[in-house]
Order: sequence, then structure tokens, then C-alpha cells
Amino acid sequence: MGASSDPNPDVSDEHQKRSEIYTYEAPWHIYAMNWSVRRDKKYRLAIASLLDHPAAAAAVPNRVEIVQLDDSTGEIRADPNLSFDHPYPATKAAFVPDKDCQRADLLATSSDFLRIWRIADDSSRAEPKRIGTSSIDTTCTIWDIERETVDTQLIAHDKEVYDIAWGGRHQASVNAIAWAPHSSCHICTAGDDSQALIWDLSSMAQPVEGGLDPILAYTAGAEIEQLQWSSSQPDWVAIAFSSKLQILRV
Repeated sequence: MGASSDPNPDVSDEHQKRSEIYTYEAPWHIYAMNWSVRRDKKYRLAIASLLDHPAAAAAVPNRVEIVQLDDSTGEIRADPNLSFDHPYPATKAAFVPDKDCQRADLLATSSDFLRIWRIADDSSRAEPKRIGTSSIDTTCTIWDIERETVDTQLIAHDKEVYDIAWGGRHQASVNAIAWAPHSSCHICTAGDDSQALIWDLSSMAQPVEGGLDPILAYTAGAEIEQLQWSSSQPDWVAIAFSSKLQILRV
């Protein structure tokens, strides 16, 4: 969040020349999105389509793409070998939380089923053990993937559970929220007002007249439907609106 001095002025100058925003235009409306956390896959994301086929939704599949920023050229590219069909739109996508690359390179997606995809060959036999889902049946469920059974089910809501949201200075519905992976007091929200806002919650210890104001604001070209803060690259946030994916240096 704050600036830091760089002992190498040449590196610092090069850093300043780099773009702070990179954009990828998908061939369809982006519905789900998430960062990879592997240290050997910097700036890699999964994005999923929202293709509405009323007559035969399952017969005409949606798509999932794995895209990655080429830091030397500033281009975000999709790898055609890592793109695949997906029955129905994927409501969520999440890579296995493995920064040190000790597990198989896996991607989880949810729609009519929870699916686990192997992205690349990996010699490790270790697998993730748990994943959480939310549902229109008002529950949140923690699954044990190895045993393919329910580990814990949370029944505390009286309506459908789609996601979580944070109130504040947004002028329309909030669609996504992400905690800063490197800070316990910073949070980012995004919504139908086309804004992505970063908040410093440390000031909430004392009453704030007029309410809390964001410390950083970005306005996109349309309603922001997805937001993810990279845990392996904590100075980068990804947003998705319409058919565009953007990654922002914050």
C-alpha cells in the first residue's frame, strides 16, 4: 500500500515505466475468475464464461480459460492447451492453495456439480483436503475431497447463500469482496457502480464522522462482477466486467 525506496535506481525507473493496468478481452462474458497462487506461475488466472443457451444449456457447453500475463511484453494471453469446455456457467473458480508447488496443479469449479480439474502433470501425489461451497439451500458446506464426504455444514442463514459482501461508499450493489493477503486491515470491494474500492479498516477503531472513505478508488468500464486479490502477488488485484479481465497494481 505504501511506497518503498529502491537501492537500484535503474530497476526503479523500469518499474515506473511499466503499465499499472493490463487488460484481456475474452471471447465471451466473464462470470467466474480467480488467481493461481503457485510461485512458478506468476500472474496466472482462470476465467470462465457466461454463455446462456436456454434451449439446451448442458448440450452447448461454456468455457474455462487459463490466462497469464507476459511481464516482458505486457500482454495477457490464453493458453489454448489449457482451455476446456464446462457444463453450465462456472459460478466460482479456485486454484489449489499451494504456493510452494508441492501438490498437483488443480483447479476447482462449481456449477451443477463441484468439479476438480488437473491443469498440468505433476509428480506430487499430495492433494488438497478441503474446499468450501455455498448454496441456494441456505447452507455453507466444507467438503473432505479425499473421502468425498461432508466435513462440516454451516446452517445459519435463512436465505440463499451466494457470496459475502461489504457495505460502504458504493452507489449500487456490491458483488465481490477480497481481503488483502498481506494485511489484516485492508479490504477491496467491487460492485454494480463500476467501482473497485480499497479500504483501511484500522481507522474503524475510532468513530469516523460521515462514515469510512476508501483509500483508493478505480472505475471500470462497466459493472464489476468479479474481484480477486492475488495472494502470491499481493500488489495485484484482478477484476472482471463484461468480457474484460483487468489486473491492477495497487
